[in-house]
Amino acid sequence: MTEDDHKTAWSECLEIIRNDVDAESFKTWFQPIVPLRINGDVLTVQVPSHFFYEWLEEHFIPVLKKAIKTVLGPTAKLEYSVIVDSGNKSHSPIAVSIVNKPTPSHANGYSPFAKKQATFLVEARLNPSYTFETFIEGDCNKLARTFGQTVAKRPGVTSINPFMLYGGVGVGKTHLAQAIGNDIVRHSPERKIIYVDANEFSNQFLNAAKDIKIEEFQNYYLQADAIILDDVQHLEGREKTLEIFFNIFNQMHQSQKQIIITSDKPATMLKNIPERLVSRFKWGLTADIQEADFETKLAIIHTKVRNDGVDIPKDVAEYLAMSVDTNLRDMEGVLNSLVLHATLLKRIIDLDLARDVLKNIIKEIQTDVSVDYIQKTVAEAFQVDVELLKQKVKKREIVIPRQVSMYFCKRFTQLTLALIGQNFGGRDHSTVIHALESVEDLMKADVNFRNKVEDLTRKFKSRMNP
Repeated sequence: MTEDDHKTAWSECLEIIRNDVDAESFKTWFQPIVPLRINGDVLTVQVPSHFFYEWLEEHFIPVLKKAIKTVLGPTAKLEYSVIVDSGNKSHSPIAVSIVNKPTPSHANGYSPFAKKQATFLVEARLNPSYTFETFIEGDCNKLARTFGQTVAKRPGVTSINPFMLYGGVGVGKTHLAQAIGNDIVRHSPERKIIYVDANEFSNQFLNAAKDIKIEEFQNYYLQADAIILDDVQHLEGREKTLEIFFNIFNQMHQSQKQIIITSDKPATMLKNIPERLVSRFKWGLTADIQEADFETKLAIIHTKVRNDGVDIPKDVAEYLAMSVDTNLRDMEGVLNSLVLHATLLKRIIDLDLARDVLKNIIKEIQTDVSVDYIQKTVAEAFQVDVELLKQKVKKREIVIPRQVSMYFCKRFTQLTLALIGQNFGGRDHSTVIHALESVEDLMKADVNFRNKVEDLTRKFKSRMNP
């Protein structure tokens, strides 16, 4: 073996990869990779960041597998050395072996009950990164997380069975549900856990019915010690699928096996699902996960970038937490893009870069919802003089509508926190941050206040999209 064998092997891999991806992807994701060494049939390459590695993992594994096995043979493996930026620009490689991963549960043609003796592949059903440790706790999810840990410690034998989680898109329902499954397996490896999306469950049932294998389908799930059914609302109106799930539910519950369900709405709001099944969903405990508050978003941002080995200034983290007001999934996408831009452009993460990234990701709102309109509308709703919102008045009846106005300016305009503050009597950005936090806290504590804010939200949105 010569000194440059690793370079030659990687060069040959690149020639194969070049034919399988477009020019832009090749330039962005493969040219920056540096071959380090080759040991037998294991080729080690260096990538610029942990995010870079994760992107390759998610999008280009088939391409990499094809290339590495063509060049080095069917038993070949690829190993990454990930550069972690510790903040002072020193680098420490982390080796991660990644080629032979189990097939995802949602892969086309997956049929767990195709054989009479079903084989449980726990790794193929649960995402190992979804753990309680990586689930950031905040006021928005604290109770749900606490109940989830109780279920994980004693699955099937507590009164929390079934355990139903509900909440909007991207708030962490799937993460928490799978964290329960991963924790059960960690403490009791002999237990069999099945995680399945409701759409996948329905498709599996339809295929089983077509092949006259309904009994095998049902027996497969009844072998489990716990089942996690994700997005149960997707079963609405699917009568036959709901009937088989009802049977599975009953038998598992009678056998003290744990049932975990996620939904985008509480059980009472599910439509076209038999009442007998809805009533069973309410046998155990239901917990809602709300949209993340400011502090939780900040914690998620700092945890994410720390795991990627990147430092992020406080003002950038606050800017992102305030600017991305949709859901945590969108927040992660923005963070990934920010880290990627910083890595590829070799730029320091600062406010200028963050603004550039968000400008390209978040659709700019072209509306008639101006600061003046927000101030006038909120003042009218709270029955106060609009001019008082811009003055130094500290009476509660003025402070609250002023804070609400700042809250909506952040949501429906493109102004920075500093500029928002300028429109309210020259206040600084920290006052605006405090206002946003105060509104979120009051919405949690006061139902009437929350309803008023939600009514105003609908009013502003209808003006945006007449």
